[in-house]
Amino acid sequence: MTLPVTAPAEPPVGADEPRSPRLVRYLRVAMFVVLAALLAAVLVVFGTAVRVWQVARQDHRPVSDAIVVLGSAQYDGRPSPILRARLDHAIVLYRQGVAPRIVTVGGNRAGDRYTEAGAGATYLRNRGLPASAVLAVEQGSDTLESVRAVAVAYASHGWHTAVLVTDPWHVLRTQRMARDSGIDAVGSPTRSGPVVQTRQIELRYVARETAAYLYYRILHRGTESGPPVS
Repeated sequence: MTLPVTAPAEPPVGADEPRSPRLVRYLRVAMFVVLAALLAAVLVVFGTAVRVWQVARQDHRPVSDAIVVLGSAQYDGRPSPILRARLDHAIVLYRQGVAPRIVTVGGNRAGDRYTEAGAGATYLRNRGLPASAVLAVEQGSDTLESVRAVAVAYASHGWHTAVLVTDPWHVLRTQRMARDSGIDAVGSPTRSGPVVQTRQIELRYVARETAAYLYYRILHRGTESGPPVS
């Protein structure tokens, strides 16, 4: 019995054909573009982190219209350790003659009886500052809202310059927001408090502020990525 001869299966069309030179060129260009974009993104993030670190180590104290203390948590009218460190630093600047007044800023959370700004203002008055030298701007649930509220107060008083008091890693973003809001601002960060205790804490906050700064620069929106209250 003769078995039927089966013809070998036909290979798929183009299976043994080399890719066209044009397709190869497109793939190479696409890979180059992707790698270049990734490298650019890495450089931007790294450069921003370096800038956050550099600005955190600067301390500017020019004579200004006001010292602005960025808010942090308060506990039933008592400033948290983070906020207290900022307020104490502002008192030092005030007594050095940096500005004739201190502006505290920050709203409250649901259920709170006091605002961050109000708690800060009370703390300052209890430490001997005259009421005329303290202004509480009791608005703002994040940095951008707070800065914009301060800018409104500045406009109503005809003020233009500010020394911002906050944590070191927070200065670059706050300073940029203030300048974008029409305030000629520089930073004088506090060197005490929970957020400057260890190198590990510092690196973590540099990373978080780097992300928050880039988020603001790209979207012009606020996002609170500051340190946890304590």
